[in-house]
Amino acid sequence: MSFADIVPGLKAQMPELRGHLLANQSLEELTWFRAGGPAQAFFMPQDENDLAYFLQNLAVEIPVTVIGAGSNLIVRDGGVPGVVIRLGRGFNEIKVEGGNRIAAGTAMLDVMVARAAQAAGIAGLAFFSGIPGSIGGALRMNGGAYGGETKDVLIEARGIDRRGAMRSYSNADMGFSYRHCGVPDDVIFTAALFQGRAGDPEAIAAEMAEIKGKREKSQPRNRTGGSTFKNPPGMSAWKLVEEAGCRGLKVGQAQVSELHSNFLISRDGASAADIETLGETVRARVKAHSGIELEWEIKRIGISV
Repeated sequence: MSFADIVPGLKAQMPELRGHLLANQSLEELTWFRAGGPAQAFFMPQDENDLAYFLQNLAVEIPVTVIGAGSNLIVRDGGVPGVVIRLGRGFNEIKVEGGNRIAAGTAMLDVMVARAAQAAGIAGLAFFSGIPGSIGGALRMNGGAYGGETKDVLIEARGIDRRGAMRSYSNADMGFSYRHCGVPDDVIFTAALFQGRAGDPEAIAAEMAEIKGKREKSQPRNRTGGSTFKNPPGMSAWKLVEEAGCRGLKVGQAQVSELHSNFLISRDGASAADIETLGETVRARVKAHSGIELEWEIKRIGISV
């Protein structure tokens, strides 16, 4: 499937644009599931000013969708209408600051922030090494793993809203809760500042190695999207899925992992519809078995075919 090409018109309206703007760009290879349709227009801004310029000049009726590392994302097979924005090299700087602080662009992978903190002897950020995504996603979802959450270490975040205005948010402004933040969805996070504490680099490295070992032992590594469903209060999603008899369940070429039942796996030839239908089937079976309605943790975007 392909969309009407809106890129020439956008470029004509924005002669000073410096980033990459492409029509009908495939998103399949940008997701860990390796499935899904194209973006009608795909934009990778060069830096914050370029992103702000683009949004200031983009017609309000054109929808904007932001993607990150693609680690917890289903792009539906019909693709994504409007503009899909993905931050790249202009947003992946890491800087160690005084007072055991780390500044990072939101395109930077979480694990790289953990490694930079470890090298600088900054403790408290090792949990980021267990999150398979980027800092932008961690801010948007209050990403967490192995006893830590983004809300525990964030000082402030910076972003650009749909009108192209720069915004700044303190930790309190973020409205964090479990796998959620309260900042309006139209804000694109561009940078973050984190607070750690003084630590021993070797001890931090050992903590990160332990996290890596636990992940490799308990979680699938092939074409998955991370945790599929949020844990209900006081419960584990994986246990509810397993108790409902869904371990190993298949729909088309998508399968519930045999290793960890809160993970879905995309086999060769799996469509986004296979993956999403499998997730909905699991939700229905859990609801029927336990009365609990699981909530998706994986983000789903685009249109079905």
